[in-house]
Amino acid sequence: QVQLVESGGTLVQPGRSLRLSCATSGFAFRYENLAWFRQAPGKEREFVASVSWNGRMINYAGAVEGRFTASRDNAKSELYLQMNSLTAEDTGIYYCNMGGHWGQGTQVTVSS
Repeated sequence: QVQLVESGGTLVQPGRSLRLSCATSGFAFRYENLAWFRQAPGKEREFVASVSWNGRMINYAGAVEGRFTASRDNAKSELYLQMNSLTAEDTGIYYCNMGGHWGQGTQVTVSS
């Protein structure tokens, strides 16, 4: 079955960087578009970034444009999210998404 497993979330100070990973299995990774979403405490889940199947089309939410970089490695069936210049507003659970499938999420907390 489809499995999406996020990792890399932790407590980090404002202004620092963090890299999230999403390990996948159970589907033809190289043919699928994937995305990152996040959910802050008390808020709805929101789109962060998407990466096309070949990695050539990447879209970002306005709030992360210029600070976050999404990428993928089709040989490893993994999706990544490099997050720079983190702020408290980036705090939340980050989820990997493929169609109707979601990972369990990884917690990112930005705090001094």
